[in-house]
Amino acid sequence: MPRSLQGRVLALVLGLVAAVWVATAATMWIDTRHELDELLDSHLAQAAALLVVHQVGEIEEERTPDAPTLHRYAPKVAFQVFHGGRLVVRSANAPERPMLDPARFSNGFRTIAIDGTSWRVFAAHGGERDVQVFVGEQVASRISILRAVLAGALWPLALALPLLAIAVWWAVHRGTAPMRRLGHALAARQPQALEPVALQGAPSEMVPMVEALNGLFERIRALLEAERRFTADAAHELRTPLAAIRAQAQVARGEADDARRRHALDGVLEGCDRVARLMDQLLTLARLEASEVKIAGVVDLAAVTKRVAAELAPGAIARHQRVELEGAAPAPIRGDEALLGVLVRNLVDNAVRYSPREARVRVRLEREADRVTLSVEDSGAGMAEPDRRRLGERFFRVAGSGESGSGLGWSIVRRVAAVHGLELRVEASELGGLAVRVTGRAPA
Repeated sequence: MPRSLQGRVLALVLGLVAAVWVATAATMWIDTRHELDELLDSHLAQAAALLVVHQVGEIEEERTPDAPTLHRYAPKVAFQVFHGGRLVVRSANAPERPMLDPARFSNGFRTIAIDGTSWRVFAAHGGERDVQVFVGEQVASRISILRAVLAGALWPLALALPLLAIAVWWAVHRGTAPMRRLGHALAARQPQALEPVALQGAPSEMVPMVEALNGLFERIRALLEAERRFTADAAHELRTPLAAIRAQAQVARGEADDARRRHALDGVLEGCDRVARLMDQLLTLARLEASEVKIAGVVDLAAVTKRVAAELAPGAIARHQRVELEGAAPAPIRGDEALLGVLVRNLVDNAVRYSPREARVRVRLEREADRVTLSVEDSGAGMAEPDRRRLGERFFRVAGSGESGSGLGWSIVRRVAAVHGLELRVEASELGGLAVRVTGRAPA
């Protein structure tokens, strides 16, 4: 199960807070210990100075008195005074032997171990060179003082950590509330509900996400609407040829005359061809709209046009039409060969089928600088301007054309042109009919 965003933010923030707290505590420990050592070392030095000044002159040669214990921390501190190598004064907890080796005596601080206990010792000469003063403090006492100081500083912070965690949780929970509201709103929507999401009080960081969701809903709504319209139109368009096929089949079954039966069967075959052509166009259009076509290669549009014109020539010859192909030079263009073949086929086939017998169809390829233009013109009846503007609408056909068709060819042409970034223009031809010009950029 994926972790929630709130849990991730909480873990990250609390982890960072804990890390900062630990780093702060470590820094305080190091700094406080350093300052404490400096302070206590200075006290040791001052105590040694007092001993040198006040007690050396009062040294009794005959005895070595022990200093009294006046404070509870006194056992943690010890001192010794030696004169001529003889111990003359010491604290009760100080050993009788020198804390430091007299042979290696020098003024300053040392950290030593005495009977397994670590001591911080300051050594100094008295007024005479044969007087040696040692003042020491147990290192453990310093650690105790350090802990006491840091406990007073860090315990309140440690106790505040749970309160800080609760405050962070509340802040994150409140900050992520708009996302939870959005999730609840999406979960409560019906599958067919595609209206925009309205989220009041959404933070600025969520606005792009909400806008993207609303854009997605709008695209889905348009797609579903187009599919519903497409399905309804396709069903309506298929109903006509299927009804004609059924009628011709019934005529053929009940007709005794061979010539009339053959004519009826020819009608059945023609209707089947029309349905097959319609289905091919539907499948091509569905493939174009259902997937993103990737244009990766360069195609010679002249070669594609020659091949398509050769395939459609027999139909034009049967109608006593003349198909003229101009521009045999290579015309490279970036695109998909199969889809460009579909585009050229639909344009030339429309020119042949919707032109009268003995008409003229001219297919021309021109290249100017970095632009390639394919022109398909015919000498047919042409098309009025309002009808030319409607070309490309699914299942739109000009009334009175006298030819069977679905009106999908132009939808496919426009979709292929859009996929390839081609410019498509429809205008009156100088031959008297319709002129279609497709222009694209040649690859560099």
